[in-house]
Amino acid sequence: MTAFTDFWALLIVSLPTSGATARMRIWRTTKTLGCAALRDGAYLLPAGDEQIAELRELVDATQQENGEAWLLSVRAQNPDEAAAFRALFDRSTDYGELQTALSEVRKTLSDLNGVELNRLLRRHARTYEAIRKIDFFPNDASSRAETQWKDFIRAIETIQSPGEPQALTRSITRRDPAQYQGRLWATRRHLWVDRVASAWLIQRFIDPHARFVWLETPADCPNEALGFDFDGATFTHVGDRVSFEVLMSSFGLESNRGLSRLGTMVHALDIGGISVPEASGFEAMLAGARARLADDDALLAEIGTVLDSLYAHFSANRKP
Repeated sequence: MTAFTDFWALLIVSLPTSGATARMRIWRTTKTLGCAALRDGAYLLPAGDEQIAELRELVDATQQENGEAWLLSVRAQNPDEAAAFRALFDRSTDYGELQTALSEVRKTLSDLNGVELNRLLRRHARTYEAIRKIDFFPNDASSRAETQWKDFIRAIETIQSPGEPQALTRSITRRDPAQYQGRLWATRRHLWVDRVASAWLIQRFIDPHARFVWLETPADCPNEALGFDFDGATFTHVGDRVSFEVLMSSFGLESNRGLSRLGTMVHALDIGGISVPEASGFEAMLAGARARLADDDALLAEIGTVLDSLYAHFSANRKP
């Protein structure tokens, strides 16, 4: 969140009586920006650089609609006035509505398939991030909402992929690929995004002669196997990195443009975050393949071809 002082930006808008459509468009924009409506046509925002730039765009938009607009700088005159201004931006109600919606939808999660679960997660993620973006003064309600949101994500992960690893707090050891050739690698069966991408990465860039075993439970992992993407595995989530990213870092592959872009996609699909346009298509393709193919070797072979194509696409000399 951006930290703000007690300086404020006040937008005053006046549109012709015939400008109902423009008035509605501007009102919707002020709501998206998180403005507090002091009265009809008067909107207040904390005076952050981003907020001022966005309000200036509204001034321009108003003038293009033959209206008038003024952007004024306002400063709280005393602590009570500053507190009153801040209270206008309390997002407790917004967070409360989201929390209620999450509580209700959690009752239906077990009835949904993988694609439906991810669609549901993305929809609520947009709502949550929209509130966070305009939560200029986080408070206890913000913390409670963050905790419930993380619990909601974990609930979906548990359904989609039982045994999803908890992130470790440790450094990532750099390893010599020469010492990891022709090895047996193990991960949980019913491959999903991080596991199938990690297996492809191992096969394609780390150990071309790798053999894989797909585990019913992590406890079934053979002693001689190199585990990945489960608690206690040699390669698993570390900090904010998913297993695919940990493998990249472990074997010195982070400078590879194509793999870095793939890593961004895998990260977003596995635990959320900034994604790439190709992510939803890959997710749908993987969900369809997993529904058709009960055998994880066959799934890796099919999705491996898709990942080969995505890697070539991401490696091309074009803007992300």
